[in-house]
Amino acid sequence: MDTKNLKVAFVTDDGNTISQHFGRAQYYEVVTIENGIIIHRERREKAGHHTFHGQEEHGEHHGPDHGFDEHSQGKHRMMTATIVDCRILVARGMGNGAYQHMVNANIKPIITHNKTIDDAVQEIIKGTIVNHEEKLH
Repeated sequence: MDTKNLKVAFVTDDGNTISQHFGRAQYYEVVTIENGIIIHRERREKAGHHTFHGQEEHGEHHGPDHGFDEHSQGKHRMMTATIVDCRILVARGMGNGAYQHMVNANIKPIITHNKTIDDAVQEIIKGTIVNHEEKLH
């Protein structure tokens, strides 16, 4: 993958830090990179746990198929709708179902240790960002 020319979506609540949980973040900060330089940044609304008010809270009554059932996949489709133009999604934590949904949507999910978007962007440009799949739940 060309890491010097792409759009990357970061889950965030403030536009600077990467959220620890994909489903709970309120926004995407979308960074456009051309020739290894950030040329554009924009914040996009993101569906998430706050959108699905009144429905089962994350962590309650989860069985082994949680995140892979049709109900969860419908939520994942809603969460992905605003970033279909992005090649990468970066979070600091994510469920297995959401992760697999991103893969199936041709968006590479990366679970990072970086706390800030700026630090993660630099690692993406350099091609040194590490995907910590062990943080999936």
